[in-house]
Amino acid sequence: MQEIEELAARLRAFAEARDWEQFHTPKNLAMALAGETGELLAEFQWLTPEESATIMDGPAGPRVRAELADVFSYLIRLADVLGVDLPQAAHAKIDENERRYDADAYRGSARKAPPLSGA
Repeated sequence: MQEIEELAARLRAFAEARDWEQFHTPKNLAMALAGETGELLAEFQWLTPEESATIMDGPAGPRVRAELADVFSYLIRLADVLGVDLPQAAHAKIDENERRYDADAYRGSARKAPPLSGA
């Protein structure tokens, strides 16, 4: 978790040194994140499930690694700008999913759970 805070600080300093905070609005960062996610998806387009499982072993591996880094970086930067503690948010979401998706009832199933009451 300390590593995420350190990475957020490094990304913040990178933006500050270039006077890019003016461009790092939540909207712009969310759009950049979506764009980078699209670039990641493009690496998997048309692959079979088997090919996708071994993508890191082939020539696309370095590109996938770079796109994952871009997605992760924009996500961290967006969370930093919005003041969201990503590890805490992820733990809260896992807690919610544990309540929504009973292990016995959903084992081996891809069906969606109904929303939690009051959600």
